[in-house]
Amino acid sequence: MTTILHIDTSARRIDNDVPVFNSISKALAAYFMDKWTTLNNEDKVIYRDLGLNPPEFISQDWIAAVFTPDAQKTDKQKALLTLSDTLIDEVDQADIIVISSPMYNYGMPAVLKAWYDQVVRIDKTFTFDLARGDFPLEPIMSGKKLILISSSGEFGFETGGIREKMSHLAPHVETVSKYLGAEEFYEIRSEYQEFADERHEKSLNDAYSGIEALVKQLA
Repeated sequence: MTTILHIDTSARRIDNDVPVFNSISKALAAYFMDKWTTLNNEDKVIYRDLGLNPPEFISQDWIAAVFTPDAQKTDKQKALLTLSDTLIDEVDQADIIVISSPMYNYGMPAVLKAWYDQVVRIDKTFTFDLARGDFPLEPIMSGKKLILISSSGEFGFETGGIREKMSHLAPHVETVSKYLGAEEFYEIRSEYQEFADERHEKSLNDAYSGIEALVKQLA
């Protein structure tokens, strides 16, 4: 049995009375999950909608708690890390992590950055050892697959695209997810949303087709 951690991050929902207000990234992720569970109906799914339930931002006290040895943590510090512990446990259980995310201001939504800040944690998801030289960080977890399902108003953010250097969503997600044990990275993207023309329709249809192909490949 495979465990999938499904994380949505858009501030938008997918049940609005006006369809144009609906989140494209969430709708695409829902399509992925429907296709996946149809083929793998015994798999376990852990779901979080960060757009509707944002994780807390880390604080100075949170950081102090993280760097306090477990045996010396106060009850207050343990309480501060409760959410982080829960989120890390969900990542630890997952074989596949599916993240849906719009591109906000050329990067990830604040709620997704807050989630990463809660889960990428020393001695929980990575170790730090200066004996390794200039690359002292090593992930603790391994063997996971991460799928980013993204949407953007503009286009050309892919490798070699006209806005490649402006993309701070997929490269950031791929880089930081290494420290969650993600060894394989896939992206399904929908673009041209702000143009609302035939290019957007084609991009959206290509995303749905890409999801079907990826589900078959991974399942």
